[in-house]
Amino acid sequence: MSSSFFFGVHPNDGKAATSKVASQKLAPPSQVVIPMSLHIGAPCTPTVAVGDTVSVGQVIGDSNAPVSAPIHASVSGKVVAVEPRLHPNGGMVMSVVIENDGLDTLHESVVPHDKEDLTNPEVLTRIVRNACIVGMGGATFPTAVKINSGLGKVDTVIINAAECEPYITSDHRTMLEHPDEVLEGIRNLTRVFGLTVAH
Repeated sequence: MSSSFFFGVHPNDGKAATSKVASQKLAPPSQVVIPMSLHIGAPCTPTVAVGDTVSVGQVIGDSNAPVSAPIHASVSGKVVAVEPRLHPNGGMVMSVVIENDGLDTLHESVVPHDKEDLTNPEVLTRIVRNACIVGMGGATFPTAVKINSGLGKVDTVIINAAECEPYITSDHRTMLEHPDEVLEGIRNLTRVFGLTVAH
């Protein structure tokens, strides 16, 4: 594999398999198991019970811990279990199990925000936390905590969209398919930090 520097390990990145393939929306499963630990930090406590009807985007778990973020229903339907289930980390984690009704009913709390809100540090941080936006790396660190920790300290915003592992091309496809949204997010973030947006 050709490279611009010597030594180290240069595995085949395997990205050709998906880098030119458009993102696809998968059919939702008939049942979803949503663990109350989708991020690093304190796990959430379920806010729904067996028998409850939930909608897409509804908060089904939350925590008051400083490093945490609420968890939402990804489908609409009925809660059929609230119990520990096997987690990808290998342990058992409290989870909410939802029987999908196939209607994708959107929760009333899922509404667009005013553009002005996205430039107010306090409001933007709250929006990001409430949306459960977390890092896509192994730590899944809550993004609101990252933004808060940088307020008043940042002089440069760097967007890291360089995927370091073989086969992964989600960042690459997101930039190709949604460039306007990506750029608008960058602009909002730089304004929150009080920086000039470069063109």
